[in-house]
Amino acid sequence: MTTNNNQDLTGRTVLITGAGQGVGRVIALQAAKRGAAVAVNDFFAERAEQVVKELRATGATATTAVGDVGDFDALGAVIGKVNDEFGPIDILVNNAGNGGAEAPSAPPRPFWEQDPTDWQRVLSVNLHGVMNATRHVLPGMMSKQYGRVVTVVSDAGRVGEINGMETYSGAKAGAAGFTRAMARLGGRYGITANCVALGATRTPATADAMDDKEFAKRVLANYVIRRFGEPEDAANMILFLASDAASWVTGQTIPVNGGYSFTL
Repeated sequence: MTTNNNQDLTGRTVLITGAGQGVGRVIALQAAKRGAAVAVNDFFAERAEQVVKELRATGATATTAVGDVGDFDALGAVIGKVNDEFGPIDILVNNAGNGGAEAPSAPPRPFWEQDPTDWQRVLSVNLHGVMNATRHVLPGMMSKQYGRVVTVVSDAGRVGEINGMETYSGAKAGAAGFTRAMARLGGRYGITANCVALGATRTPATADAMDDKEFAKRVLANYVIRRFGEPEDAANMILFLASDAASWVTGQTIPVNGGYSFTL
């Protein structure tokens, strides 16, 4: 694709997992503004349908891709539908994450009291979901000799968080390591693979806690930039990495974290 704007996505098909709200929704809206055809994945059909409705109202090309990223076969069927409708996916944004689609309301038990059944929900969406989606889109990218894989991880995977976030930290670190491996695998086929590590970001799932002044004061004391991240902060970096502007960037984990942690 030749263009005067190397962040233009005209002619590209983008699949965004977990795009029914929060960061994923904003990625979908911004990708559409840049000209992409957008497939909106979410576990909940009504969320995906609402975002597709928003996109189509702007004249964008969009479709739903409803399914659980942790279910390999079901996700493959969903991605097959997108391929039939739009052609092979050019850009995959592995955004689905956090506690999973149906996170429990009760706080987790201390790690030393947990067993593998406590870990599975977190691993399924944050690690296995990334592997499942990438596996399903990779053959099409290899065939086209072009692809972008951007995986949303967390600073928890870089620094290691406790108090119920041990498995989440491990899953996000695992997703980052897997993405680096995909960068090595995909380079010869014109495929780049990168991660964006987010700090505390405002979404529908976190807004109530972030609006608590005492909570916000305590958390933001750890941030150089004294505000929570917004979905737009994440989307700007993710779509840069998804574009031809980042064609020589691969295998990297780039923090978008308000200065929560620094790294060389």
